[in-house]
Amino acid sequence: QVHLVESGGGAVQAGGSLRLSCEASGATYLRVTVGWFRQAPGKEREWVASIDFDGRTTYAETVKGRFTISKDKSKNTVYLQMNGLTPGDAAMYICAAGRYVADRLRVSEYEYWGRGTQVTVSS
Repeated sequence: QVHLVESGGGAVQAGGSLRLSCEASGATYLRVTVGWFRQAPGKEREWVASIDFDGRTTYAETVKGRFTISKDKSKNTVYLQMNGLTPGDAAMYICAAGRYVADRLRVSEYEYWGRGTQVTVSS
């Protein structure tokens, strides 16, 4: 079992930056893919970025070049650096982890989920 806790959300103006953290506890020795998703009110959960156990990163086209996913193994933490934020990025950001993720975009591929951290962007 892996327990995930997100932090770092907040309110920023358009063009601003935030760094989200996803700290894992529990069975942190598992070889997992960690993904960041976001969900705005009334919308479906949307995949944002993922980082594999070997460090390979992938991004949604909507955030490519603005967001960076990384991890610190010593801290069991995955980060999402978000730059150039727009009102369209406002959402609850949720991290997830899965042992057997074949399709990184698919919600059902991830076994463990955090509760999320809210990001608000004003224009």
